[in-house]
Amino acid sequence: MKKIKETIAKIDGLDRNLMKKAQERLDNLTKPQGSLGRLEELAKLIVGITRNEKPLLKNKVIFTMAGDHGVVEDGVSAYPKEVTPQMVYNFLNGGAGINVLANQINAKVIVVDMGIAVDLESHPELIVKKINYGTKSMTKGPAMTREEAVRAIEAGIEVFEEEYRKGIDIVGTGDMGIGNTTPSSAITSVFTGKPVDLVTGRGTGINDDGLAGKIGVIKKAISINKPDPHDAIDVLSKVGGFEIGGLAGIIIKAASERVPVVIDGFISGASALIAYHLEPKVKDYLIAAHCSVERGHRIILDHIGISPLLNLNMRLGEGTGAALGMSLVESGIKIMTQMATFKSANVSEKIEQ
Repeated sequence: MKKIKETIAKIDGLDRNLMKKAQERLDNLTKPQGSLGRLEELAKLIVGITRNEKPLLKNKVIFTMAGDHGVVEDGVSAYPKEVTPQMVYNFLNGGAGINVLANQINAKVIVVDMGIAVDLESHPELIVKKINYGTKSMTKGPAMTREEAVRAIEAGIEVFEEEYRKGIDIVGTGDMGIGNTTPSSAITSVFTGKPVDLVTGRGTGINDDGLAGKIGVIKKAISINKPDPHDAIDVLSKVGGFEIGGLAGIIIKAASERVPVVIDGFISGASALIAYHLEPKVKDYLIAAHCSVERGHRIILDHIGISPLLNLNMRLGEGTGAALGMSLVESGIKIMTQMATFKSANVSEKIEQ
């Protein structure tokens, strides 16, 4: 826990004075005040996070973390667990949705094995931080030990640290793990207090019977394990996943280094819940890229108190939404730093009435 506590201790608030200056500049650009809406809000937020009046988002990094889940044995997914390593190879070969969207915005994708159930072939772009060969089935007891939960978060911190030395200006979160909407639903229900039925969706596309069974599995897991909503590590260990813990580590470490975090969909949202309940100040550093089709995602965002940029009926994960969100953040920064002011462009300002 030492690394986690030290990281959390470094998380500070936004620079409100610089944000005020950013707002003044935005208000003097050649447009009606506030007419670019969320783009202006994003620009001001990035200034407050980075403490830089003219931030550059040169080094964009998306961390896509992968892990398997023992609860797949309970029939909660439309796909077998073998798809997890198969998709990781697809990431490494550049053939997945996240690769396409990351290339479009010139972002680097970092693929991390947090707990895939098999050993993958070595690859120069694969980071191995395997905590275990998948979690245990949470219907039979805790998904992992408390020590493993701590190690998962600390592994995320370490992965960020290693890449941060090379330069990170903005980070995105992504995931891969067959069955991981099940622990994400359990985490959401525990932290928000919402009924399991309300926060659980169809994941990769299960039918009505499959959904009913999935809801039953989650209720059973929560009943057996009794995760404590006042203890984020306890929740992660009892009903979480290794990639979820790793992404929570990415989030708190990014916040401690004043790096904005663009979170993807439901699984990234569950990771954000863990991070938020470890240290509520991380909220200031979170940008919700979109609202997933998964029912619990909106509930997560409302609980934390952040509003999604997009609603595109997406539910892929991988970091795909984060890539799109990064593009909008960069647009906001360029508006603020490259657009002319009324004075510099010799444009008449609004007539006060």
